[in-house]
Amino acid sequence: MANYIYILILAACLDYLIGDPWGWPHPVRVMGWVISRGTKLALQYCQSHFFQRLAGIILAIVLIIGSGVTGWLIIQITRNIHPWLGIICESILLASCFALKSLENAAKEVLQPLSTGNLAAARQILSNYVGRDTENLSEPEIFRAVLETVTENATDGVMAPLFYAIVGAFVPMVGAVPLALAYKASSTLDSMVGYREAPYTYLGWFSARFEDYLTWLPCRLTVMTLGLLSGKPLYIWRICQRDAIQDPSPNSGWSECAYAAVLGVQMGGINWYRGVAKPKPLLGDAIKPITSDVINQALLLTHTAFLLWLGVAIALLLVISQW
Repeated sequence: MANYIYILILAACLDYLIGDPWGWPHPVRVMGWVISRGTKLALQYCQSHFFQRLAGIILAIVLIIGSGVTGWLIIQITRNIHPWLGIICESILLASCFALKSLENAAKEVLQPLSTGNLAAARQILSNYVGRDTENLSEPEIFRAVLETVTENATDGVMAPLFYAIVGAFVPMVGAVPLALAYKASSTLDSMVGYREAPYTYLGWFSARFEDYLTWLPCRLTVMTLGLLSGKPLYIWRICQRDAIQDPSPNSGWSECAYAAVLGVQMGGINWYRGVAKPKPLLGDAIKPITSDVINQALLLTHTAFLLWLGVAIALLLVISQW
C-alpha cells in the first residue's frame, strides 16, 4: 500500500508538468474508438428502442469493466517484469485519468486571444471545447462559457477520477488505476453518447444515468471542499441548495454553483445549440462580473482542492502502512 504514495505523487506531478501531450497514446482515445465502433454497430443493427437500450447497457458494461481489467492486467505484467516498472506504468496510466493540466490549457487557449480583443479567434477556439453555438458570443458570454466548462469539468475530469483512484488505493488487489480508468470510461461514454437527442436517446440512456450515480458522491465532496476552502461552507451549501437543484443535471449544476458561490459570480442563462435557444438555471449571485481573473481563481481553487485530497490520501496511506 505504501507504493501508492509514490504512484499518487508521481501521477499528480506528471499531469501538472506535461498533462496530455497532443498525439501521444492515451487511454481515452482507445475508449473513444471503442465507443465509436460500438455505437455505429448498435445503431446499424438495433432498430427498436428496446434493443438500442440493451446495446447501450452492454456497451457501457463492456467498456467500463474492460477498461478497469485491462489497466489491472497491464500493471500486473509490468510489476512482474520489475516492481519499479510497475510503479512507473501505473503512475503514467493514473496521470492520464487526470485532466487538470488539459483543463487549464484549454481555458488559457481561449483567454489568450480575448486579452488582445480578438473575439473571432476566441469564439473559434471555444467551439473546440463546448457544444453550444459560439459564432455570435459576446466577450462576457465567452467568459461565462469558459468558466462553466472549467467548473463543470473540475468534478468529472479532475476530482472524481482522483476520488476513485484514492478509493482503489485502499482496496486490496484492485489498486488506484483500475477504478480511475473505469470511471474515466464511464465519463467518456457520457460525453460521447449520453444525450437525450437522437440518435443517442436510447443508446446512451444507461451511460448517462450510470455516470450520474458514479459522480454524485465525489461531486458533493468537491462542493464541501470548496466550501471549506472559502471559509464559508454553510453559505456555499445554502446557495447550492437554492440554485443547483434547479439544474437538470444532478452533478454539473452543483459543481458550477459551488464555484459561482465561492467566486461571487453568476453562471447559467440562455445558451444556443444549433440555432435553438436552451435556458439553463441561474447559479449563484452576480456580485461581480466574470473575467479572466475569476477563471484563473477557479483553476486555482481546483488545484488547491486536488492537492488537499491528495495530501489527505497520502497521510492516511502513511498511517495505514505503519500498522
